[in-house]
Formats: sequence, C-alpha cells, structure tokens
Amino acid sequence: MKPAILPSLLLILACLTSPGVWAERADRGKPMNIESDNLRHDDLKQVSVFTGRVIMTKGTIVIRGARLDVRQDAEGYQYGVVIAEPGQRAFYRQKRDGGEEYIEGEGEVIEYDGRADNVKFIKRGELRRYRGNTLNDQVTGDVIVYDNVTDVFTVDGTKQARHVVPSPAAPGNRVRAMLSPRGAAAEGTAPEAGGPAPALRPSTGMEGAKP
Repeated sequence: MKPAILPSLLLILACLTSPGVWAERADRGKPMNIESDNLRHDDLKQVSVFTGRVIMTKGTIVIRGARLDVRQDAEGYQYGVVIAEPGQRAFYRQKRDGGEEYIEGEGEVIEYDGRADNVKFIKRGELRRYRGNTLNDQVTGDVIVYDNVTDVFTVDGTKQARHVVPSPAAPGNRVRAMLSPRGAAAEGTAPEAGGPAPALRPSTGMEGAKP
C-alpha cells in the first residue's frame, strides 16, 4: 500500500458488547412519536417530512435533528433519515436490555432502518456506550453502522484524496476508539460522563481487544 493512499478503515467492534445485553428488543414494534415545527405528508407514497426542532421517540429510542424524513413500506416497516442543522450533529439514544446501559450516537445525518433494525451515523459520526451515567466506550469515524440485532457496529474512517498527505494536526481520516475494561478490572477505571475524555491514540487496529 502506498503511503499517500488512505483507504477507509473498517473496524468491527464486537468487543464493546457485554454478554447477554442487547438493544431494547421491544423498540422495533413501538410506534414513532414525532414533534416538529412543520410537517408535509404524502399519503400515497407513505412519506412524511418533519422540519424544525424535530424530536422522535420510538420506545426507548430518542432522535433529535433539524429534519426527519419518514417512510413506511408495504409490510409496515419504518425508515427514518435525520439531518442536523448546518455545522451541528443529529442525536440518537437507546436503552439496552438487561440493565441501565445506553447507546448514544451523533452524526450530521442519521439513518434508521426498521426492517434491518440498525442505525447509521454519517459524517463526523460518534458512538458512545454508557453504564448508568458512566461513559464506558466511545468510538468516532466518518460512517458508523450500529446493528441492534447483534449489538455489533462497524466504523469507517474518512476517505481522502490520493494526493492528500495526513498531518498530526489533522488526523480526521482515522477511526478512534476508547474501550473500558470489563468485570473486576473495570472498577475505578471508567471516566464519568461529562468529565474530560481520555486522550485517544489513532490506530489501524485494536491490539489486545477481546471480542
């Protein structure tokens, strides 16, 4: 591989999941409840466009953004695309089964697929896992896809042109992750939510991480 060629970085992070804990299973069958400043609905195409301070809830799922496009297929599965205000990021939060654990994510665009039961964070994507109010895991990348069924997500780093040479001051093309230890080793090591985040070292792999 030539040093000047920076392909996207693909990282499958099954190691961030806890045994027996998944995203809230009942959320998939819950109705969408949406608040916004404006609504345009096309009954024939089963498409609704909500704009202005949009808040969507679906069971334990909460999504916020500037615009939400919702459609429903013939089988009743719902799909949503959330777009943030310019320069901002849309927000996603969902409770996980089996305890007080939550998944939070942000991106300039968030796509929710009801059939596949997954969510995608596009452009400046970030995904965090909280245990109560404590931040346990955090990952950033250009595109993050979180699978609610398997509780596994994939991350792509930013693709850059072939002539661009990365610099230490602009490592935006890298996937970044912070993983907290599990079990007894986790005591006293996880940072508190809202506190200073630990420094993340860019890496092409997760050496020593256990799936």
